Amino acid sequence: MPERQTSSGKVPKASAAWESARKAAARPAAETDLEAICRQRGGRLTKQRRAVLATLTAAKRPLTAYELLELLKPADPAATPASTYRSLEFLVGVGLAHRLETTRSFVACEHPEHLHAVQFLICRTCGTVVETEDKRIARAADELGERHGFALDHRTVELTGLCGACRNEGPAGPSM
Repeated sequence: MPERQTSSGKVPKASAAWESARKAAARPAAETDLEAICRQRGGRLTKQRRAVLATLTAAKRPLTAYELLELLKPADPAATPASTYRSLEFLVGVGLAHRLETTRSFVACEHPEHLHAVQFLICRTCGTVVETEDKRIARAADELGERHGFALDHRTVELTGLCGACRNEGPAGPSM
C-alpha cells in the first residue's frame, strides 16, 4: 500500500501531478472503470473532477482543498475554491476520495471499486496516512451503534499515532 507522502514531505509540484494525470488518461480501461463507478453511483466524472482525482492520487499524501487548488491552477487557471470543493464533495460522495476530519484534508480512495467502511492510520508527526479496511472494526462500529439505538451512515475511523519511521526516530535522528 503506497504512502501518501513524498520522501521530502512536500506537496509534489503541479507538473508531477499533471504528468500523472496525463499517464492516467492514457490508460482507458482504468478511466473507463472510474467513469462506470461514477455512473453507477449517480454522477459523471467531468474534466474538473478527473483533474482533482488525478492530483489527489499523484500527491501520495493528504491535501487540503487549498493545496489541491494550488496544484490545479497552473493547468486550469479558471479553477476556483468553489469548483474544487464541489469536485471534492462529489468524489467523496461517490467513494472515489475520502475526507480526513482530523487533518481537514482529502485523499484518493485506494479501493474505489466497492463502497466500504474505512479506517485510517495517521502519523501525527510526518502526516503519513494508511487506508485500511478491517471488517471487524466495521462490524464493531455497527454493533455499537445498534446497542445505543443508532443507525450509522458514516463508518470512517481515524486513528492517530506514530508511523514506524517516526517511532524509530529519536532526538538524535533515525536509529540504525
